[in-house]
Amino acid sequence: MIRLAPISNVVGVLLLIIGCMMFTGIPFSLYYESQDAAHLFFSGGITILAGILLWLYKYKSGNRVNKREGYLIVVCGWLSMVAFSTLPYLISGVIDNFTDAFFEVMSGMTTTGASILTDIEGVPEGILYWRSMTQWIGGMGIIVLTVAIFPLLGIGGIELFVAEAPGPTSDKIHPRIQETAKRLWLIYVGLTATLMVVLWIAGMTFYEAVNHAYTTMATGGFSTKNGSMMDYDLPQIQYPIIFFMFLAGVNYTVIYHSLKGNWRNVWSSDEFRYYIVLIVSMSAVVTATVYNVTDLSFEKAFRDSLFQIVSVVTTTGFVSADYTAWTPTLTFVFLFLMFSGACAGSTSGGIKIIRHLVFFRNSMYEFKRILHPRAIVPLRLNGQVVKSQVKTHITIFLLLYLLIFGIGIIVVSLLGLDFKTSIGAVATSLSNVGPGIGQVGPVDNFAWLSAPIKWFLCLLMLLGRLELFSVLVLFTPYFWREN
Repeated sequence: MIRLAPISNVVGVLLLIIGCMMFTGIPFSLYYESQDAAHLFFSGGITILAGILLWLYKYKSGNRVNKREGYLIVVCGWLSMVAFSTLPYLISGVIDNFTDAFFEVMSGMTTTGASILTDIEGVPEGILYWRSMTQWIGGMGIIVLTVAIFPLLGIGGIELFVAEAPGPTSDKIHPRIQETAKRLWLIYVGLTATLMVVLWIAGMTFYEAVNHAYTTMATGGFSTKNGSMMDYDLPQIQYPIIFFMFLAGVNYTVIYHSLKGNWRNVWSSDEFRYYIVLIVSMSAVVTATVYNVTDLSFEKAFRDSLFQIVSVVTTTGFVSADYTAWTPTLTFVFLFLMFSGACAGSTSGGIKIIRHLVFFRNSMYEFKRILHPRAIVPLRLNGQVVKSQVKTHITIFLLLYLLIFGIGIIVVSLLGLDFKTSIGAVATSLSNVGPGIGQVGPVDNFAWLSAPIKWFLCLLMLLGRLELFSVLVLFTPYFWREN
């Protein structure tokens, strides 16, 4: 039986955290005299009040969350966080309707980076800070943070961690799930703080450095400038952003082992090695093409190519150049890269490299099994045999992903978009990238889309961020049966 009490308690804690984080934008509002401190204060107060009421609903110390309740908490938690996070936009009047506010926050929380704001630089500093904060919260997943403090609530967190943690990785950095979550967040916070300092030294203001550090480590891509990273066309700023986008796309287990000096564990990761190969090889191809078809210097062609490759592969979505203006072939290449994703266990979206690896290796081994039907040909990853259950899970995931992609194109086409823009909008939303192709390309935004299309893309963003199964399982009859 699904119990409402633990679901209400945990969602209440999430709203308490969200409300408190809204207050962190008030110092910037006061410093810049942007007249939005009261809006953030009232938004945070309303959110905290709602969180307290939900937290106190039938509160019982020692509740254990079962698997079905865990999935419900994840989905209800995300929807609740998005809904209440619209308050700063709506109360301040920066966005005047709930549909657009919900789209902007869903894009932030899922680290997609698609925006309906047409004049970002005209948004008050406190609200703009909150916009970046929504991506930082969604980067690792606020629920993983909550898992780290669940002992205070007496609620078990393994089910939530499994439902929320991105990717099919099973690596552990600590046998206790609470300690794992804490260490993941320490790495996340540490890398964010480091990037803040680097960008500040490189020439950004402290406010700009904070915002871009948040959205880089979250692989979100929101910027404080209308032109995104094109307005920061400086090597000393763009190269650090590239490096930290690359780090944000690495499995946090690998980062943890590198910080501990366990380099054998780092280089034994097949996914990490292929991640490097993908970035290097695609950057070389794109750089050569851009250098030949434009009048850019080699350094500029290399920087723009590397920046956009890393940005799209890690699903960050920062824009340093309009890749759709280079060549039609490169536009197709970037569309293809939207589906690659970076490493499982990172903050990136997309399919993830590990799934591609398992699928293609298993496909190649299947030819060997056909030729040698009696041979035992195990599929290995990181030196370990991949279980048949994992292979089945990944195959089903890929089929569902492609099916949802195809259905999504049909739906938004019927709702009025041209075919090319439909492909771009669905691909970028489902993969949580941000910029797409067509009329939602790197130099465009999503403000002109109709309300039905925006709501549908919000659904795709949530599906992509929670890796399909966490949401789709709620729509199966098995989920609601008692046995």
